[in-house]
Amino acid sequence: MSEQINVPRRRVMAAAGAAAAWVGVGGVARADSTEPASQSNPGPVSAAKPLPDYAKWKNADSLIVHSANTIETRRDAFGSSVVTPLDRLFIRNNVNPPSESIMADPDGWALEVNGVGKPTTLTVAQLKTLGLQALPMVLQCSGNGRAYFQHKPSGTQWQVGAAGCVIFTGVPVAAVVEALGGVADGMVYMTGTGGEEIPAGLDPNTVRVERSVPLEAMKDAILAWEINGEPLPLAHGGPLRLIVPGYTGVNNVKYLKQLAFTKEQSQASIQQNSYRMTDIGVKGGPQFPAVWEMPPKSWVTLPSDPAKPIKAGKVVITGLAMGGVDAATKIEVSVNGGKDWQEAQFVGPDLGKYAWRQFALTADLKPGSYNIASRTTNAKGEAQPADRVENNRGYNNNSWRDHMVAIKVV
Repeated sequence: MSEQINVPRRRVMAAAGAAAAWVGVGGVARADSTEPASQSNPGPVSAAKPLPDYAKWKNADSLIVHSANTIETRRDAFGSSVVTPLDRLFIRNNVNPPSESIMADPDGWALEVNGVGKPTTLTVAQLKTLGLQALPMVLQCSGNGRAYFQHKPSGTQWQVGAAGCVIFTGVPVAAVVEALGGVADGMVYMTGTGGEEIPAGLDPNTVRVERSVPLEAMKDAILAWEINGEPLPLAHGGPLRLIVPGYTGVNNVKYLKQLAFTKEQSQASIQQNSYRMTDIGVKGGPQFPAVWEMPPKSWVTLPSDPAKPIKAGKVVITGLAMGGVDAATKIEVSVNGGKDWQEAQFVGPDLGKYAWRQFALTADLKPGSYNIASRTTNAKGEAQPADRVENNRGYNNNSWRDHMVAIKVV
């Protein structure tokens, strides 16, 4: 348990100055980036927007690069396994990642723990002595599906690819807390602080990635040092990441350097102002609901390219369905834009309520045009809605109508 784990060099290539991973990214990337829609790239990796150095090991043919800190999985590239291959998994960094030097000694990475009976600092090597759990779960950016909002909110114009289903391995937060005397009295939130560098002269709260979630989220949370059986690479938050299953990606803090149990939510801008559900045209603030739990959602993966006609006859329609904080228990598919629905079948292993399920439906399609949609229902009976919840920044879009695909059959 205590032996040192070294991430292969190809997994951590973040050349000096990761803050300028490629031309045009210089300076500090602010939390909850306001990148305008016009900067997003609807096509695959290109010479104009190559993979940044810290993600050079990724499969370029499966990805869309929006910026050096926002890289999306193509709709048709999720693969036929429930678990998303690591070289296809999306990347979203609110602040430019730290230097690769932090990966030199992963077991030596230190985590400060506060708001417990016995506050202390623990290395990853010490955390590995406190327990072990593998956690299959959906990792999804809060803005996944933003591209479908009609008001074109600022931020990366994600379609469906800012999501993946992966297996994180680490120690349960509950086990760490128990070893340190339990949560101190009166604490309401679990707050994680990332280890990104904050340039001198800036107010840390304007840049710091620090997120607070309700204390109840601790129940299934883990401190992870491994993903899909590999040491957690820099691109995905290594050496240590806070994993809060069922919650959107921003709450799964990368490069975790502090875990605190607090009475109040973090004062960082990313908590107080960003990632808040507000009406269109209204800026975020602490008076608005925080973006925490994910709603049920699904989408078709294949066939999905309107430029590639499908041969008439038996067509296998496949896709992915997640239940949010509860298991996806039902999936339906429509080939006529939601007028009629057929129940599809979940296929492949069930990896637990936080993981997504693959689904398939075989349809006999005659020549013509089709609008294929999917909708899922979770164990609580919450069904994926037809329409999105309108909000200023384009968060938590789970509209089945938005995610519908048009195909041609010949």
